[in-house]
Amino acid sequence: MKPIIEVNHLTKEYQLGHITSLKESVLNTFRRLGGKPAQQRENFKALDDVNFTIEKGEVVGIIGHNGAGKSTLLKHLANISNPTKGNVIVRGSVAPLIEVGAGVNPELTGRENIFLNGAILGIPKKIIQQKLDEIIEFSELEQFIDTPVKRYSSGMTVKLGFSIATSMEADILIVDEVLAVGDIMFQQKCIERMEHLIKREGRTVLIVGHNIRQLERICSRVMLMDHGQISNDGNPSEICRIFFHEAQERTLTRHKPVEGIIPPQSDAGIIQVTNIEILDHDGNCSAHVNFHEDLTLRITFECSKKLIRPEIVVGLHTSDFVHILSVSNALADIRQDLEMGKHQLTCRLTDIPLRPSSYNLRLAFIDQHRQMLWYAENIMPVTVLPGRFNIARLPEIGLIDLATSWNFKTLSHVNGLV
Repeated sequence: MKPIIEVNHLTKEYQLGHITSLKESVLNTFRRLGGKPAQQRENFKALDDVNFTIEKGEVVGIIGHNGAGKSTLLKHLANISNPTKGNVIVRGSVAPLIEVGAGVNPELTGRENIFLNGAILGIPKKIIQQKLDEIIEFSELEQFIDTPVKRYSSGMTVKLGFSIATSMEADILIVDEVLAVGDIMFQQKCIERMEHLIKREGRTVLIVGHNIRQLERICSRVMLMDHGQISNDGNPSEICRIFFHEAQERTLTRHKPVEGIIPPQSDAGIIQVTNIEILDHDGNCSAHVNFHEDLTLRITFECSKKLIRPEIVVGLHTSDFVHILSVSNALADIRQDLEMGKHQLTCRLTDIPLRPSSYNLRLAFIDQHRQMLWYAENIMPVTVLPGRFNIARLPEIGLIDLATSWNFKTLSHVNGLV
């Protein structure tokens, strides 16, 4: 039996900088008149000689850094884009959910879009009518189904698009990371729907995503893309591990120690912070800390006058400034007077429970009257690595992991079984 999808030497090139200045146009004209070739713009290969096959019933995850070519590949599989070279052979009908609004006409109502998409997939109107209530109910858009889609929010459009794509009986379902647009509860519904399609209906599914645990759990195979090529293809656990390791390496390469005078967002002119370092177990400078291990910060600063029992706050926040951790010397009442001059503070946070990711440091100095002396956010990245833990075993939702104990007790047996 032939594969349901064949990709042969697929290449997609884009010309960088399509807009040509007047000066460039004139120069190119003179070059042609002089018998010389016009200066060509640089070409960018979004896909570079990609080859693979997918068998019927396979669930394939496609991962990689931003710009690796994942979405471009899906667009070719869904016949939305034409290749520069090579070809794609798809033996079956495709239901794509590539991006917000793809396949949805904003001028039509939600109901009309359902019939339109069904017709595009070649599904008889009678069958669409039978599935109509199911699609509307799943989308949670009963109140808005006869409203033009152009009045929908992006989340509502995603709900409609996903409901249509997964309810139609297409042979292949292609899903991009657009599901992250919806709310948490709807995302969970989508995951459950996809698991139903995979396990009970045996659909062929291709899904682009960054949720490592989710992909490892639902995919039978994962492909890792890098600069328009497939760098690794195989067992989900192994490929996801490689991807996370590469992402860590890129993060650590970018993150450098903060030295020199650090500019604050609030400053009373009394404190100057000149250096902040992350230290490992041996007291050496590092760029990261391991999950459920200690984080030690060494902060060097200067005081322009004597401070009486100042409070110092150290915190971490996410890239979108959700403050998830704050510690203070005030809680333990370890507040000492600081003479005018240079000082060095070492703060040790034991057993960091934050999930492996990159966070940012915040720091504050507050005087004894609760007046802000110095404050800054987003000072430097603090990367938490998995260390000795398998990140794929973490639950999908949450920012922290607390130490827990588990105890199972058998209460009764039935026919020798629990």
